[in-house]
Amino acid sequence: MNLRRWLRERRLPFAIVVVALAAGISQLLLWWLGPAPRTQDFVGPPRSGYTLTAARVTEYGIDGRPGLHVQSPHLERREGDESLYLNAPTFQMPAKQPGVPDWQGQSLYGWVNKPGTLLKLQGPVSMHRPAFTDAQGVAHPEATLHTSEVTAWPKENRMETAEPAQLTQGASRMTGTGMRANLTDNHLELLHDVHGIFIPHARTAPSRRDRTGPAPSATGAGEKG
Repeated sequence: MNLRRWLRERRLPFAIVVVALAAGISQLLLWWLGPAPRTQDFVGPPRSGYTLTAARVTEYGIDGRPGLHVQSPHLERREGDESLYLNAPTFQMPAKQPGVPDWQGQSLYGWVNKPGTLLKLQGPVSMHRPAFTDAQGVAHPEATLHTSEVTAWPKENRMETAEPAQLTQGASRMTGTGMRANLTDNHLELLHDVHGIFIPHARTAPSRRDRTGPAPSATGAGEKG
């Protein structure tokens, strides 16, 4: 049997072998001569579902009343879990008490989960509440809070941080490391290395009952000076 007859009788299997060898050689040449695969060099927040500029977000409670207000010059909504990333946000946390003004604040970055139950403020965080007079006629001076890396629960009006914090209210000042605060109860607690300077309110008359009680009230654990 000569070679030509052998190939003619086995044309189909021979053709399949030839095509497979050609494909394999082509793939090897592609790997050898082709460009190297690009590396993933993207650094930043996860891919956005949409982006907003000059954004304003309001969180509503289960009673339908507005709660936390957040504004940001640049907002991105993350695909998947629908959380929000904010640049240079400003915000207002309501005191939820008649006659008590809202806390105003700002931070470097912010993040809000989909249901609006968790807020993270990243970088330096500063908050401010103007002076006011409560329903009992007691004057409360302006209050400021400076800290960083805050976690807040807007629906509960609570916030905390493990970083250093400084609260100033009028001429009184407290500093410490680690903080927990309930803005509805006007209560702030510093956890470690606490130092404070407290200036008592002046009495209007010797016989009048002292009604100082600054808000927020502040407590601390640790050294006081």
